[in-house]
Amino acid sequence: MPIQLEQQLNQGLTRTWDTSKISSDSINLITRVMAARNLHDQKSANDFLNPTLATLHNPSLIPDLDKAAQRILAAIDKNEKITIFGDYDVDGITATAILYHILNTIAPKTTVNTYIPHRLDEGYGLNKSAIDTLADQGTKLLITVDCGITANTPALRAKELGVDLIITDHHNPPTNLDDMPDCYAVVHPRRPDSTYPFGELCGAGVAYKLAWRIATLHCKSETVTPQLRTTLLDLLTLAALGTIADVVPLIDENRTITKFGLAKIKSTPIQGLHALIHASNLDTNQVDAEAVGFRLAPRLNAIGRLGHAADALELMTTATGNRATELAEQLSKLNDDRRATEQRILKQALEMAQQQGMTSPDKRAIILAHQDWHPGVVGIVCSRLVDRFARPTILMQRKDGLCKGSARSINGYSIHEALESAATHLKTFGGHDMAAGLTCDESNFQNLVESITHHANTNLTPDDLTHTLKIDAIAKIDELTEQTLTTLENLAPFGAGNPRIKILIQNAKINGRPEPFGKTGTHLSLRVGDADHKGQVIRIIGWSWWQKARDIAPGSVVNLVIEPKLSRWNGRTRIEPILNDLQLC
Repeated sequence: MPIQLEQQLNQGLTRTWDTSKISSDSINLITRVMAARNLHDQKSANDFLNPTLATLHNPSLIPDLDKAAQRILAAIDKNEKITIFGDYDVDGITATAILYHILNTIAPKTTVNTYIPHRLDEGYGLNKSAIDTLADQGTKLLITVDCGITANTPALRAKELGVDLIITDHHNPPTNLDDMPDCYAVVHPRRPDSTYPFGELCGAGVAYKLAWRIATLHCKSETVTPQLRTTLLDLLTLAALGTIADVVPLIDENRTITKFGLAKIKSTPIQGLHALIHASNLDTNQVDAEAVGFRLAPRLNAIGRLGHAADALELMTTATGNRATELAEQLSKLNDDRRATEQRILKQALEMAQQQGMTSPDKRAIILAHQDWHPGVVGIVCSRLVDRFARPTILMQRKDGLCKGSARSINGYSIHEALESAATHLKTFGGHDMAAGLTCDESNFQNLVESITHHANTNLTPDDLTHTLKIDAIAKIDELTEQTLTTLENLAPFGAGNPRIKILIQNAKINGRPEPFGKTGTHLSLRVGDADHKGQVIRIIGWSWWQKARDIAPGSVVNLVIEPKLSRWNGRTRIEPILNDLQLC
């Protein structure tokens, strides 16, 4: 085994294993995992494992939501032209589709338009030019979803033109009410005056709460008509897609929305979603949070990055038959193009970051710009660099005297606060703690680099720049039974705020030689058992682990961090955990 690799494996490739939540009680593995997630008693565990729609919070508790719902119903009664203005990512697309479907169900003869700005031509969020166009076309009520909380100037323009503007958003709001946009209503769960019990809804979640209240007000009762009830249940699927794709914490009502929304995918009446699932080489039985995050969401996002997200919105609203198939295939093709562009930018960004010393401990942020980078793709590359180097990252395109791009962050460091600290060097910025968009004059780029680097160096320590695996429990291989793993699957959906279960297996023995598998032979298959030779031997899968662990000798004793997983194929169920990290003993 190469010396450098052996040294890495002796330390653990992730380097930091957080076992602080591990219980030392001699209780079964399920209870130990629950305790690590603060589910210490039967009630809290049952509530988490078996959420119900009855636990969703009252939408009327969100400031201005009732006011917004009443204005929308008044517009329907007066047959005013309504336009829903959404963002071009999955959250914005699904939020737009949610309001479109509920209004179409309540008043199919009402004119409800949708508007998604072009990412490259218009940029993020509400803009004056779009408002002028929509007002000229007769829009009397404009509703934003997943954007608008900082759109002060566009809000004033809407008011000048006599357009009632309702803003619904979830991005970081101003800290003072006086700094919010001056418009008819601002629906936001984290407004400074909000007492809403859960502030982590995504844009689609906020839109769903508004749709729910529109329905109950329309029916003048908390009990809605069977048709509206069916629509609201179906729309949970769109809310789930937005929740997963926007990486908000899958806890509280986000977990409920996601769990029930995923369950409804099989029966969704949205033909475009079925076409997208088919184009992603999935069937409805395979659509879990992971499939949404890695198969469906990238396709919906790709057209907004390289084309126009209006096509993705059409797929989630009106597309049927051959048109739905055509759009779904188009999204898949663009996603392939996006991946190729992403790999090219990633290679350049890696070289630049290392050449400029931005991966060293004394520079705790990566901030780069390049004239050839596509501004619709740099956000994904930011995420790749964050995964690689565990530090906040900003990547921008240089063009026509401007730098425009995206930012991504690590847990515990607000990239939005960092941008606020550097606001004097920026033309525009907006977002939340983990992700943001920004523009600056090219002449200010170096000032931006120095300002953000200073902020990161001040607020992050070298220890913060190390990926940490939070381990739920230590277990023996014999504890990984089919029954136990089936129960642990009920902790899903997994994602931000509810990560996949991590189990530490100590003193496991490698049985036989590591083997590669997959089309390119990049993945790893290990057979391991307890070092005392007793009990079962299981297969562990290491995605993209072959080069890192190919030279481990048979009989080696290792510590493993794994995700417990059952593999179901051709009617057979096997225990087949996923390798997260490995350490030679």
